[in-house]
Amino acid sequence: MQTGTVHIVDDDAALRTALVRLCGSAGLKAIGHPDASHLLANPDVERPACILLDVRLTHDDGLDVQARFQASGTTIPIIFLTGYGTIPMTVRAMRGGAVEFLTKPAEDDDILAAIDRALALDAASLAAGAARGALAGRLASLTGRERDVFGLAIGGLMNKQIAAELGVSEITAKVHKRRVMEKMEARSLADLVRMAGELGIDAMRQR
Repeated sequence: MQTGTVHIVDDDAALRTALVRLCGSAGLKAIGHPDASHLLANPDVERPACILLDVRLTHDDGLDVQARFQASGTTIPIIFLTGYGTIPMTVRAMRGGAVEFLTKPAEDDDILAAIDRALALDAASLAAGAARGALAGRLASLTGRERDVFGLAIGGLMNKQIAAELGVSEITAKVHKRRVMEKMEARSLADLVRMAGELGIDAMRQR
């Protein structure tokens, strides 16, 4: 079972309490909410996390809540739980990125399995975001000339060609390229090309 926080949004107090206890029995931190207002107002909750969301709330439609989370940029995975479900409802939820659409009364094992998947997805998303941030930081450490060398190198140009493009000696071009590799922590040119793809950097072509 993944670790993380489960936010249970259900206006049925008894069910909410039972779900909190179920999560606790699996070693998970669980917080119950009678409605989604607190989460919508505080999207930066402790991560990794997931939301177990009832479709029919007293003052909200769970699918509308999902759309509002998306509009705010919140990426916390959502698991829907409903007393009844229709095919259009399920399709809308899944197209909106829901991890699972469970019908009450759902089996405990099914709920915990869905939570485990959701927490794993959020943990992976957070790790990917951190990696992208670190990569962008390394890119920002390059000088303007090193950025030029970066673009030419991923375009397949050799040191001699890079030197000619920049109007510098081949030795200088080689030094710049080595610094680019070191600062970007690239082990090979293929690694540098992959990084460029993740950063959305296009190769500079030989004139």
